[in-house]
Amino acid sequence: MSARTAATPAPRRAPAKARRRQLRRRRIGFLAAVVLIAAAVAASIAPWADDAVQEVTLPLRHDDIIRQQAADKDLDPALIAGVIFAESHFRDQTSHAGAKGLMQIMPATADHIAEKSGGTAFVQGDLASPQVNIAYGSWYLRYLLDRYDGRVMLALAAYNAGEGNVDRWLANAGGRDLEVADIPFPETRGYVAKVLAARDEYRRTYPRELGL
Repeated sequence: MSARTAATPAPRRAPAKARRRQLRRRRIGFLAAVVLIAAAVAASIAPWADDAVQEVTLPLRHDDIIRQQAADKDLDPALIAGVIFAESHFRDQTSHAGAKGLMQIMPATADHIAEKSGGTAFVQGDLASPQVNIAYGSWYLRYLLDRYDGRVMLALAAYNAGEGNVDRWLANAGGRDLEVADIPFPETRGYVAKVLAARDEYRRTYPRELGL
């Protein structure tokens, strides 16, 4: 070892405590940056996320057809949307009983509607078309509302359980008006409650889309 090297003092290392403080400050700064970035990302996607959640829990499709049929048949568009929600959740499908499409129309009912509404070219496959299915379902809903003097609950009960059952329930009630709780079929009782709740939610959530 040379004299020069021996005379040069060794560099002093920072105390361990000071190094720990410096490392801690760096970690805090890094975490703060991560938090700020995460907050910015969350703020940018929040509207999209809200819309996505809403679309899953309360979907709406074919609102142009719903508005058209509501205007044509003097119906509440939110009621049509509520029926579609309860029947099919806005998915084209065929039930085990054979009901078809968005508004789950039975083949025999569709044939009757076609006869009454002038659908001379109608075939059962047309029920897969949203335009035809919503038009026929809305026609039937209008018919039931007229049949039961505008009483929405009775019209919905008949849509689910059939006019014969509703007529029998009314006869057994001896002229007393029925409430949802009076419906003897649990499935129909739940169906009517579901449609009415969905109608109110569609009114609140999609007023612009439904033209309300």
